[in-house]
Amino acid sequence: MIKKGILLYLLLELTGCFILSAQEKPATVVVKPAEIHDVLNNPGIGFTTFQRFNGDDLNEGNGWTEGFPIVYQDFNGDLTNKNYPQTSIAYFRVYWCYLEPEPGQYNWDMIDKALRTAAERGQTLMLRIPPYGDKADVPDWYRKMAGKEIPQKSDKWRIDPEDPRYIQYFGGMIRALGQRYDGHPDLESLDISLVGFWGEGEGSHLLTDQTRVALINCYLDNFKKTTLTFQPLNGDAPDPGVLVKGTSIAASWPDGKCNGTGPQIRHLGYRLDCLGDMTTDLWPKQGWSHMTDIYPKDIIKSGMGEAWKKAPVTMEICYTFLQWLEKLKYDDKTVNYIFGEALKWHISSFNAKSSGVPKVWSPLVDTWLNKMGYRFVLRRFEYPSSVTRLGQLSFTSLWENIGVAPIYKEYKLALRLKNSKKALVLAANANLLTWLPGDIVHDETLFVPFDIPEGTYKLEVAIVSPVSFEPRIKLAISGATDDGWYPMGDILVQDK
Repeated sequence: MIKKGILLYLLLELTGCFILSAQEKPATVVVKPAEIHDVLNNPGIGFTTFQRFNGDDLNEGNGWTEGFPIVYQDFNGDLTNKNYPQTSIAYFRVYWCYLEPEPGQYNWDMIDKALRTAAERGQTLMLRIPPYGDKADVPDWYRKMAGKEIPQKSDKWRIDPEDPRYIQYFGGMIRALGQRYDGHPDLESLDISLVGFWGEGEGSHLLTDQTRVALINCYLDNFKKTTLTFQPLNGDAPDPGVLVKGTSIAASWPDGKCNGTGPQIRHLGYRLDCLGDMTTDLWPKQGWSHMTDIYPKDIIKSGMGEAWKKAPVTMEICYTFLQWLEKLKYDDKTVNYIFGEALKWHISSFNAKSSGVPKVWSPLVDTWLNKMGYRFVLRRFEYPSSVTRLGQLSFTSLWENIGVAPIYKEYKLALRLKNSKKALVLAANANLLTWLPGDIVHDETLFVPFDIPEGTYKLEVAIVSPVSFEPRIKLAISGATDDGWYPMGDILVQDK
């Protein structure tokens, strides 16, 4: 039997240990970063350049070019865009005839140069290859094969897409494109083109189901990594849902129907080609405008109203900003309405056709950019004032995405411990793809390696590249270091 004195001694010893442990538990550091309201030029969101790159001169007047190879401008090293926001995306739209001048012989140098130039200018490349345009035909060799142009179901079709050779050859170009570029790190997305002029692809709903699905599958089968975007609505289809029904594109309708679930279903983004069209003057037969009549209902009827949760929504201006101001006489209220609708539809990127933003609307554009796509604010960050080697670093964090969309590429949340002798990056396990607009809580325990030297470090936070672990996403908080990290405070690393 244990004597009472010994029992009391053991109890005191244990109690002392508990008191000592409580005393040695590190203090919790609580940080509440200050929010900033600067325009942030982040990957995958904001304005795009069109047939141009950061630092190039803009289109003059009301016009623009598209569909033809890029005319490269002399570059003096200044990436500033005069009267136009800085951008992270360059949009290149080029007709089939310039990519495949001879059957099976592809002008890859044209695409490679655009990708390389975009990367050099701090951009990724958004790409679309229409089969033809109003001023450019299909490749000469295909015209000789298909014969003389004859009237089709749409006046914006130049050849018969139901001809099996169209899927064979135009589809063959898509396959070759995917084999070469799918997953290319500088390819932002590929914009699906089936038939019709320009970016609209008018008359897509007139395709037979067999041809439509076969053409869409050329993209789905050959682009497994690169983001695909699709335009299912132009106002020309009685039911825009027919364009995606029966495909492997993720889509759902108010009546509960959907294209299915499972690994075969692909999440595609969508694009709108005429943002800002408020007039019925151009559409007298239909008596509608895109903004007030077509987009609000057809986004839902297309089945892609929820697509933004998994893939980006990209939009293109109708006309140009200068035409809005000088010809259409839009006022601030109208412009704010247009921008607000785009946010309601969860816009991530916007093609203004490299046409300048009137100075009078610059503040409106900046406000819009601060809501477009994702925008992450770190509201609160808690961590221990000290950790031990081979021990744990537990942190809690409260974030808010004050934008209208998530991020769509797999960047990583990371912590860095840095002093004059050592920099250690610890990757967190946060799934940023799920950070939808609103509040986000992420708590995690990371492990401190045994070989980190003892000492005091700066604890920093960033969203980084999953490859290089360098910061890629600017946060809407103050205090960024020159290399893009956000200091939270000091942390002591010691032995056990």
